[in-house]
Amino acid sequence: MDNKLQDYLETFRSKRATVLGIGVSNTPLIRLLAGVDAKVTACDKMDREDLGELAEEFDALGVTLRLGQDYLEGLPDTDFVFRSPGIRPDVPEITELVQRGAKLTSEMEAFLSLCPCPIIGVTGSDGKTTTTTIIAKLLEEAGHTVWLGGNIGRPLLGEVPHMKPTDICALELSSFQLMTATTSPGVAVVTNMFPNHLDVHKDMDEYIRAKENIYLHQDAAGRLIINHDNEITVKFGPKAHGSVTYFSRQTKLEDGFFLLDGTLWMAHGGQETAIIRRSDIKLPGIHNVDNYLAAFAATEGLVPPEIWRKVASEFGGVEHRIEFVRSLHGVRYYNDSIASSPTRTIAGLRSFDQKVILIAGGYDKQIPFDELGEELNLRVKHLFLTGHTAEKIKDCAETAPGASESTLAITLCDDLTACVKSAAAVAEEGDVVILSPACASFDQFKNFDERGKRFKQLVLELE
Repeated sequence: MDNKLQDYLETFRSKRATVLGIGVSNTPLIRLLAGVDAKVTACDKMDREDLGELAEEFDALGVTLRLGQDYLEGLPDTDFVFRSPGIRPDVPEITELVQRGAKLTSEMEAFLSLCPCPIIGVTGSDGKTTTTTIIAKLLEEAGHTVWLGGNIGRPLLGEVPHMKPTDICALELSSFQLMTATTSPGVAVVTNMFPNHLDVHKDMDEYIRAKENIYLHQDAAGRLIINHDNEITVKFGPKAHGSVTYFSRQTKLEDGFFLLDGTLWMAHGGQETAIIRRSDIKLPGIHNVDNYLAAFAATEGLVPPEIWRKVASEFGGVEHRIEFVRSLHGVRYYNDSIASSPTRTIAGLRSFDQKVILIAGGYDKQIPFDELGEELNLRVKHLFLTGHTAEKIKDCAETAPGASESTLAITLCDDLTACVKSAAAVAEEGDVVILSPACASFDQFKNFDERGKRFKQLVLELE
């Protein structure tokens, strides 16, 4: 085992460690802590039946399980408390533990401090998964050994022993993971910032402050990559402790990465280098120009321009992100389940040069749909809505500017199954049907992945 990781784990030997949330990221952490004889208590709202064989494994490791809806109530004193990204750090139960002497931390904070190789961290409201994946693809194609993980779904703390200083980590970071972070990656990318997750964050200011932890703890050697076109991220530059690189698809930059006359460019010291024509990028949508500009900036000096061009012209995208599912009777079906905010759905709609049939709606994150309403009237021919936000989105579409002249048809459906069948029934040859919900999935599905897979299954069952 890596000496740094072993030394870190030794600090927990015979100590009490409470882990809140038994999910993808915390399961390897629990195993590591139990391996050094820490007195581990693992807490989760799931019951033993939901945990399945994992409950038996933890029993064998000597882990104490606190399960059920009241798992946070009456927590015993502990030396350390590891917070799941889905749990706010200031819930009363955690605050009480900290007041009684517990140190609050998380699996991600441990990884950020222990990773032995350089980290390129990516956050933002939209595009962070695609950008992180593109960065990993670019690095791999250039011959680097790459570790891809974080919020993208793969916890990396348990992989630290296998990492070498010459490797590179491409790490997606959510606002929840960053809320209490005190370590920043050496290279930090912020794709953009829009209202999001306001059902969890107290307000937009808190959401922004959480995201800023990706770069605020850098030193002079750190690099910050930010969106020059976004009114929030452009204000981050003066606060950075290291160098700052901007990217833009709206402005020609004297120094940075930008889109001009249909070509992506790099400019430094008065010298401009053409990278690739936008039309040669395989991924559809103008938002993917942003993603590539950010990825090029993040990998500058690590990946040569010829590799940038090769990957951009060949990479077909990530599952659930405007993912082509099938063509049936001349109708193309796309899965954009990752679009859990209005801005993501707007970006998806703008990826097509025709009006589409849209399936949307879901869990309410308390984000306004005003801007989406106008886009729906401009870019959608038939809107199928389901979930908690169905009426809310319908109202925004019907009262948006231009609604009175719009030909938008709106249908409310009981569930995703009804949406898909109804959309298929009205679709004609040449149409595009896309699932791009503008909302989280939690009213009907565990996560966007489950929702997207269900959509694809329903589409593939169509005859």
